[in-house]
Formats: sequence, C-alpha cells, structure tokens
Amino acid sequence: MIELEGVPELIDPVMVAAFEGWNDAGDAASTAVAHLEREWKGEVFAALDAEDYYDFQVNRPTVFLDGGVRKITWPTTRLSVVRIGGEKPRDLVLVRGIEPSMRWRSFCNELLGFAHELGVELVVILGALLGDTPHTRPVPISGTTSDPDLARRMDLEETKYEGPTGIVGVLQEACTHAGVPAVSLWAAVPHYVSQPPNPKATLALLNRLEDLIDVRIPLGELPEDARAWQVGVDQLAAEDSEVAEYVQTLEEARDTAELPEASGEAIAREFERYLRRRDGAGPSGGHATAEGGDGPPGTPYRRDNPGGRTRPPKPPKAGADDEEPPED
Repeated sequence: MIELEGVPELIDPVMVAAFEGWNDAGDAASTAVAHLEREWKGEVFAALDAEDYYDFQVNRPTVFLDGGVRKITWPTTRLSVVRIGGEKPRDLVLVRGIEPSMRWRSFCNELLGFAHELGVELVVILGALLGDTPHTRPVPISGTTSDPDLARRMDLEETKYEGPTGIVGVLQEACTHAGVPAVSLWAAVPHYVSQPPNPKATLALLNRLEDLIDVRIPLGELPEDARAWQVGVDQLAAEDSEVAEYVQTLEEARDTAELPEASGEAIAREFERYLRRRDGAGPSGGHATAEGGDGPPGTPYRRDNPGGRTRPPKPPKAGADDEEPPED
C-alpha cells in the first residue's frame, strides 16, 4: 500500500525520472535529476524496497560512518517533491534511482501507483546514450512518445524503435498502457569520451526539459562546468592528430545533416529561452545505443566499452570502415 503522509496536495504535478545504468551514458540523465533536487531542495518522501528489485551482487550497498556509527545505504529508487514558485507555481515529483535488476513490471506499477495517488499529469523520463556526435557541437536531444496525440501537441517524435530496451522504454510503455501521458528525452553523448561526468549533456537535457514543461530551471554552475568539460576534451583530442581528424569528420557530417535546421525553429527556440531567462533573472555499466536500445532514430550509435576510457580512442584506420567494433 502506498502511504503519502506529509505530502501536501500538489499543483499541476509532473513526474521527472532518471535511472543510473544502461540508459544513463555519462551519468547525464541521473545527474540532471540530482541537479533539480539540489537546486530546489527536494524532500524525499518515499523509497522503493531495495529487496524487491535489486541484486546486491550487481549493485552493492555502501557502508558509511555517521557520528562514529556504521550505517548502510542500500541501492534503491527514491521519490522527492519540489515546488516551483512564480506566477504559475507547480510541483515536480522527482524519481532518481538505479535500473532494477528484476521484477521490472512490478517496479513500474509501483511508480505508477505513486503517480496516480499524487495526481501526476505528465511523466518525463530522461535518458542518455552513446552516439557518433562531436563534443564540439550542441548535444542532440530527442523527445519521443508512444502517444500520437501527445507527439503532435508537444512537437515530439512518435517512437518507432524495435529491439532491446531498458527501464526507460519499459516505464514509458507502462505509462502509455495506464493512460498516463509520458515522454522520454534522450541526450546523445560522444562515444569517444563516454566516461562521466558529462555536464554538457546534463545541461542540454535540462534546457529541453525547461522548454517541455515551461518552467525556468536554475542552472547554477552547470554552464561553466560544461564549458570546462569541452575545453578539457579539446585538449585531449589535440594531443592526437588521428583523433582530431576523426572529430573533424564527425563535425562535417553533423553540420551537413543539420544544415536545413540552422535557422527558423531552432533559432526561435533559443531566442525564446533567452527571453525567459532575461525576464526571470534573479537569484536562483554499459549504455543504450540506437543499435541496442532506445534512443533518437536516424543516427548511427556505437556500443559502450564497459571498461571506460580515460581519453578519446583512435578512430578506425582507413579501409576498416566496414568492420564492426569488437564486442566485449
């Protein structure tokens, strides 16, 4: 039974969820929800029972000292609530946790139970995957939904993906079958610099979320962190001429593909965001790919190296274009 003692009646609530694991390249999605919790001082009101959903040999508990007393933190999924003030206040229900090891249908049903009891009007699930995208360009963000009407109303893509999926895809479909409007926002993280953190991808997800639910999100130090991240990757890439050439190839492919969108709607969206911020200025283990997981269609994606990398890898040698990357 879901008990919500101490949770006030919410105003136009939106549930925003992210899960560490396969759907969280560069930790971009889970970091975005953590940022919302931190900036708006979210208060945790519920946690799912870790025994029901997690294999502790895969996601191990951690031990810490609290005033000299040893305590254990169990891997789980927690829910918190934040209220956004302003002329039109609204509440966000933030869901942050780890992709479950088992009983995914029960996991989704429990989250939907909370959504129903809290009167959630929209579920937004954040994800990040690895892509052939250059770190020097804006992070591609794709918004998808299974609901044709919602796709038209919110200018989203109606997902046509078929293949292996993660908890993001399963939760979105569970919402659809339960009649709860649901959207997934996906950030594409450069596959050649996949290790976390990736503040540039986190920032891009938050900007798209801001547009989607029409709220102003305080960004704190994220813009500066994103700039510093890009400078750092620039320096790593400059140390190897082959990597620099490979990045240039990705840039040319990206620029050519997006040339028709270099004006019009994209520019208008950025200008609207600028106006909102100006008017409201003041204090304030492997990953999914389009080959093997949910994500924006139409772009080739590579599989992650579970071992991670400390610097960009060398691009494929000439004549190896038709070879598949090795599977671990």
